Amino acid sequence: MQFEFTAFPRATEGRGASRRLRRSGRAPGIVYGGVAAPQPIEVDHNALVHALKNEAFHSSILTMKLDGAAQQVLLRDVQMHPFRHEVLHVDFQRVEENRRIHVKVPLHFTHAEDSPASKTTDAIISHVLTELDVSCLPKDLPQFIEVNLSALAVGQSIHVSDLTLPPGVVAVARGPVSPVVATAVIPRIIVEVEEAPPAEEAVPTEEGVVAEEAAAGEKEPEKAAEKPEKGADKAEKTEKAERPEKPGGKEKK
Repeated sequence: MQFEFTAFPRATEGRGASRRLRRSGRAPGIVYGGVAAPQPIEVDHNALVHALKNEAFHSSILTMKLDGAAQQVLLRDVQMHPFRHEVLHVDFQRVEENRRIHVKVPLHFTHAEDSPASKTTDAIISHVLTELDVSCLPKDLPQFIEVNLSALAVGQSIHVSDLTLPPGVVAVARGPVSPVVATAVIPRIIVEVEEAPPAEEAVPTEEGVVAEEAAAGEKEPEKAAEKPEKGADKAEKTEKAERPEKPGGKEKK
């Protein structure tokens, strides 16, 4: 797919000038790279926003018309407003047909429904990477790289080294280990065991309280009846102790 847009030279720079430019419906930007000097530009804001919605616009060689001349450029950076759908600034890089470029290309995952992981189990296929950094000449730059998942089984992974890249395209490696692109795993089921609540102490009911009070009332008269008996025995003992003993022997006639 070929993308072509028109840019205009930007004479003023600065925060205030960029703000006025955005209010007029233009987005400020810059084009750099190659043998020419960096040049500030401005592009139509609405046309740029519409183009940014296309995934291929981010990973394709673009044709930019500037001052009547066509240049081959590559989108390098887009700064968006924090909460408004507004482009604050855009960067383009000039490309040379005989110089290799480094670009991040999106990955398209296909045939996931035909994989053994999806057919025979309830495995989840996780996309670890969504784009791949590649190096190639501008003419060999692909819009996307296909990742075929038809042979992916449970417990297996697809690495960058397993991908079939287009001719002239090389994956940029950042270490001795080939990164994982996709993997199939069966999710673990975590069972939460609820602990039984501690046994609550028995709360006496109203009937039980009444019955206990009645029983206590029956015991109190019995105790009260026992107390006089104990007092009588004590008095009898005291009387015997105080009674004088009669002198022993028979009376003389």
